[in-house]
Amino acid sequence: MNILLYNPDNEVTNNFMPHLWMFLLKSLTPAGHEVFLVDGNAQRLSEAELVQFIRANNIGLVGIGAMTRMVRKAYQMADAVRAAGIPVVMGGSHVTEVPKEALGRDGGPRHADSVVLGEADVIWPTIVADAARGALKDIYANLDAAGEPVKSSMDDYPMIPWDRMDLDQFNLIRHFPAWVRQILARIGMTWQTFHMVPIETGRGCPYGCEFCTVTGFFGDSIRFRSNQSVVDELLMLKALEKRQKGKIAVFFIDDNLAINPKRTKSLLQEMIARGAQVPWVGQISINLLRDEELVSLIARSGCKWIFVGLESIDAENLKSVRKTFNKPEEYGAILESLARHGVYAITGFIFGMDGDRSGVAQRTLEMIRSWPPGLPVFGLLTPYPATPLYERLQAAGRLTRPKHWLEFKPFIMNFSPLGLSSEQAEAEVREAWESSYHPAANTSAMRRLESGTLPDRILHLLARLAFRGIYFPQMRRRDWVKVVFQNRNSILKVISQALRTKFWPHPEELSVPPIS
Repeated sequence: MNILLYNPDNEVTNNFMPHLWMFLLKSLTPAGHEVFLVDGNAQRLSEAELVQFIRANNIGLVGIGAMTRMVRKAYQMADAVRAAGIPVVMGGSHVTEVPKEALGRDGGPRHADSVVLGEADVIWPTIVADAARGALKDIYANLDAAGEPVKSSMDDYPMIPWDRMDLDQFNLIRHFPAWVRQILARIGMTWQTFHMVPIETGRGCPYGCEFCTVTGFFGDSIRFRSNQSVVDELLMLKALEKRQKGKIAVFFIDDNLAINPKRTKSLLQEMIARGAQVPWVGQISINLLRDEELVSLIARSGCKWIFVGLESIDAENLKSVRKTFNKPEEYGAILESLARHGVYAITGFIFGMDGDRSGVAQRTLEMIRSWPPGLPVFGLLTPYPATPLYERLQAAGRLTRPKHWLEFKPFIMNFSPLGLSSEQAEAEVREAWESSYHPAANTSAMRRLESGTLPDRILHLLARLAFRGIYFPQMRRRDWVKVVFQNRNSILKVISQALRTKFWPHPEELSVPPIS
């Protein structure tokens, strides 16, 4: 049987890396079946085009995974697939929390033939076997003898054969205009491909933040892969990088990579000892980054960026969403420590909390400007289904769009905040994005990074231009032309520095490592 695993696009931005679940399930598919992968963020298809792809490849089962913000598009595509007579199985955190919606048992239309509750690792071979004999069940879940959910063990985590996967649709360089690739080649970047590859080293989070879906899906107990398993996968990617004459970076998608600092240190030490350092990005709570030894190992193992969910600069706001382990008075010192080690932060902020008032964007921006340059991102507090936040707001009668995911609109409030109106909260987010990624802000950030290496400055500038697209539409070519023109001074300065370093290096520039 031929199987298609499909992840829908979010209709707002291009995703910078593939979704791990598709590759993991392909690796777990029993022999005798062929698995095709399509990520809508990299390969956008209409309903008709998806059905055409399915028919052309004689697909007998379609698996669709989607987070809440993409589930409307997932349902839309699933409906088209089922209308063509192909069974659909859906999984992920959203359908796990509201399975009746996908199965049409809540008064709405049915979108899936089957749903998977929780992690699909163990149950996937059974689903494939049932589909092959035309006997899919409505609901699949990994349960113990007492009917309680069982979380997948990470002890026998499969080795994903990245070296045999078709990653062409995820080559980020292909998104660059030809003239940009020519300039990068002229200043020394010889990569033919650039991929951001997702890897998980563990699952689960004990923190239980009120707005988060992680604990509900993965549980509050932590499970880890062995260090050897993770490092072997990294060494495979390094070998693949060499053969492709490209560049591979890794995103450790663990929801909190350093949740067990002792274990994380041992993993990073083994990466260093076995020469498995790669450029990587990860997600770590800021309270765990007080540890200087950990930060040093993070840097030495190849880390370039850390995502930290700061959420708010107001301690009372953090208390209201059960995130009191964040201490706003510590933010600056910890971010300075990261920067001293050559690691920069992607800092996440949420507006619309109960303690927010008019001017929250400006107060937050003032604090951000006192920190080392990074990539701030801003969003609105969003009540995801079955989270404690959703239940609290529902009980208080504050939900204004109880099924907001069925008419997904980015950066729009879905409940009534207390300290400001919905329109004010949305305006605060807009102000934060406009100020943080204005050409003047980009110029200022690049000026503050002049003492760093040239590759780091190029990476930071490219990241700032790309991150701007999270809020401001820049999917079309003319959008990018506008962005490049607005930031021409920063871009031209980096290009001139690169050319000077390549052809007329000053003595102090000779130590700058080559981009390739």
